[in-house]
Amino acid sequence: MKYDQVEKLIDAVSKSDLTEFNFEEDGVKLSLKKEEKTIVVESQGIPAANMAGNQTVGAAALAAGENTRTPAGAVQTADKQPEAAGQVVKSPLVGTFYSAPSEDADAFVKVGDEVKVGQVLAIIEAMKLMNEIDSDFAGTVTEVLVQNGQAVEYGQPLFRIA
Repeated sequence: MKYDQVEKLIDAVSKSDLTEFNFEEDGVKLSLKKEEKTIVVESQGIPAANMAGNQTVGAAALAAGENTRTPAGAVQTADKQPEAAGQVVKSPLVGTFYSAPSEDADAFVKVGDEVKVGQVLAIIEAMKLMNEIDSDFAGTVTEVLVQNGQAVEYGQPLFRIA
């Protein structure tokens, strides 16, 4: 499968209502997953659980800006977590995250390590190629947001550096 075909497939799945897609051809496996967003609606002190009109909307619908109905006077909110301090290093591609150069080696970085701009933080394997992920920021690693061997998506947060 060629890169442009993979790119078109990712785009098609992203625009669809699918939440998971698996493909295998000639020993190449491709797995695409996306999360659904939940919209919580409250109306003037009435808990959302007691109110008609609560909806779960697919991530594709939210991304496409589709209109969701809310009762008059309701406030529409998405699940939000407070932002942690620091810069986030995001995945530049889809693949498998590896925190070390080999199974028996120590991780490139761990929480508490000081890093410099350009320092290798991890490897992402994509289409049998090992891609080094370099830090765009100098500082201290405060969080490692993915586990070794985990599949990662384009733009997924990998590290937080403060």
